[in-house]
Amino acid sequence: MAILRLFASAREAAGTGREEIAGETVADVLDEAVERFGEGFAEILATCRIWVDGEPGERDTPVGEQVEVAVLPPVSGGYA
Repeated sequence: MAILRLFASAREAAGTGREEIAGETVADVLDEAVERFGEGFAEILATCRIWVDGEPGERDTPVGEQVEVAVLPPVSGGYA
């Protein structure tokens, strides 16, 4: 199973920061995550970057056992 790591608003929408999900590709993992976490999570996911084991990933990127799929929402901030 892949390890799905969720950050910031994606974590809040899912109610967890880590979940193990089976799948052969990033798409499989993310589609199952949407099933588990619902429409609010899906809306946030649409704006996120996906990283696979620390490298940029796409929906067709293969995943395997203990591969980390990280969901990173856009972040804003800075000095006022």
